[in-house]
Amino acid sequence: MTSSYATYPSLRDRAVLISGGATGIGAAFVEHFARQGARVAFLDIDEAGAEALLAGLGEVAHTPAFFRCDITDLDALESAIRAARAHVGPIATLVNNAANDVRHALADVDAAGFERNVAVNLRHQVFATRAVIPDMQALGGGSIICLGSTGWMKKNSGYPLYAMAKAAIHGFVNGMARELGRQNIRINALVPGWVITEKQRALWLDAEGEAEIARVQCMPGYLMADDLARAALFLAADDSHMCTGQDFIVDGGWV
Repeated sequence: MTSSYATYPSLRDRAVLISGGATGIGAAFVEHFARQGARVAFLDIDEAGAEALLAGLGEVAHTPAFFRCDITDLDALESAIRAARAHVGPIATLVNNAANDVRHALADVDAAGFERNVAVNLRHQVFATRAVIPDMQALGGGSIICLGSTGWMKKNSGYPLYAMAKAAIHGFVNGMARELGRQNIRINALVPGWVITEKQRALWLDAEGEAEIARVQCMPGYLMADDLARAALFLAADDSHMCTGQDFIVDGGWV
């Protein structure tokens, strides 16, 4: 069957900010929003990845703007958001994507490691959200998309602090939905299953993983970054204007 995907007129010229946008799922977000005609700014520490993404993007209405930023440094994050706003305008859509699912054992975690994990997987989502709320208030509304994970739902082992942080994102979304909703600002969790990015292929996808996907996932084939990006487009567009405080799971029917 030939696939055909939606175009969202409301996204044209809309200012979109994406964290962790240079590679993987984040790069798919940047590409898909740019191809919808949005004004995209994205943050990352991976300059080479960002350059490769922009070089391969082709012709779009507005070339995405890359801002190098360590999102665990809150002063740098605030500064990068100001720079992004100056470039693309008041932020109408925020995609809190940056994360690192590095494997770890609880016995090996010290206080500094705990703080680092929370900073990269949770804290920046809270402070980026806070930074763009005035923009959305001035615009009369907006959409905040927080990347969660099904990893904690499936009780996966090997990354307890990552699972903790991702579970907390769902609490943050629910805790903000009513307050923001009164201002026509939507906030939702976009929840990926096992998305097969280049990183996943290189580090963790093996024969056992292939067999698990085939056995447990309802849909055949791999879940890809493009599948998450298409869901993000819907959550950012006016079409989802009554969707807030929800978990939008995209996992091929795993959980």
